[in-house]
Order: sequence, then C-alpha cells, then structure tokens
Amino acid sequence: MSGIVSEQTKSRDEIVAVGRSLFDRRLTAGSTGNISMRLSDGSMLMTPTNASLGDLDPARLSLLDGKGMHLSGDKPTKEAFLHSCMYCERRSDNAVVHLHSTHSVAASILADVSPADVLPPLTAYYVMRVGRLPLVPYYAPGDAELARAVQIEARKHHAILLANHGPVVAGASLREAQYAIEELEETAKLFLMLDGKNIRPLTSQQADALRK
Repeated sequence: MSGIVSEQTKSRDEIVAVGRSLFDRRLTAGSTGNISMRLSDGSMLMTPTNASLGDLDPARLSLLDGKGMHLSGDKPTKEAFLHSCMYCERRSDNAVVHLHSTHSVAASILADVSPADVLPPLTAYYVMRVGRLPLVPYYAPGDAELARAVQIEARKHHAILLANHGPVVAGASLREAQYAIEELEETAKLFLMLDGKNIRPLTSQQADALRK
C-alpha cells in the first residue's frame, strides 16, 4: 500500500511540474489541455476539468480506476475519454498529454494536408519522437464517435492530431509524451513558416530508417 501511495505522490508532483512548464512556455492557455499518468495498479491520475495547467494542485488531481470511474479528487477533465482510448490500445504507454497548442491546431485546420500523415518529415527528431501523424476528422467535444476514431488510430500511432482541436500524444513516461508533443508543436510551427517555399524534407528512405 505504501508503494502505491509513494508512486501517486511522485506522479502528482510530476504532472504539476510538467503542466506548469507547458503553461509557462505558452504551449497551452487558460484551462485548455490535460495530462494523465497510468499507475502500476492500472488507475489513472488526471488533471481536473476547468483547471489551468499552470496552477495545478497535486492534492486535487482526479484519480480514476482502470475503467475510467472517478474515485477521488476534483471532477476529471471532460476529455478523459481521449486518455482512456489511448491507454486501451497502447499497453506500454503510461502517460498522455493533450494540448490545444497554436501551431498544431493551425495545421489541423488546413484543408490540403494528408489525413494519413499531416506533417512532412522535416527533421530527424520529429520523425524519431512523433513518427507519422494521422488526422482524426472533426467531432464535437464529447462526441462518442471521437473516442472511437482516436482508439482506431491509437492502435498504430502514439501521436494523433484532432481536426480543429489539437494533438493527443502518449508515451512510456510523462517526459516522453511531453517531449514528443513539444517536438510536434515545433515542427508544426516550421511547417507553417515554410508554407509557399520550396522545401527539402527527409526522403522516404531516410524517414523509414529513423522510424525503425
């Protein structure tokens, strides 16, 4: 029992630290964005609804069981289903970050991107941290169809972009998920900056070698 309590305490502090870092660097604003961690007993710690990632209280984080039932803490984010869908398909991942980061959202609104892979392989680090980035069609917040669409993509991808909404990224650890979503945001920024210019992305052979 003491081990679980210690794990919870450490995870709560980590969520608060990562949330503050993301907020302070303007990767999320207001009460947008949410973070979760899956604990060794299958339960999930998650940021509460209507909470700023820059001002989280570790004691008030939402605790849910493995089936998504609220156990303690404040009411969980209304986007909790996004996290549950990722964990359901990605057994080796133990953290999920979802942001409404500006450049990633902008890329999700463009009409001429490939829904199979939104961003080109501009850098090696993007390919290594993100891989391919599928686009899930727009659904209204809370729509059960969004949950099903995310779950399908999560079977093959740990990073997913929601149309007119933002990215959802899973990782083996919270730091891995954080670094991947930050790399995604920076690559989306590059992509928008280079619009209309002749670019030289990695070749398909170079990108495939990095993915392996």
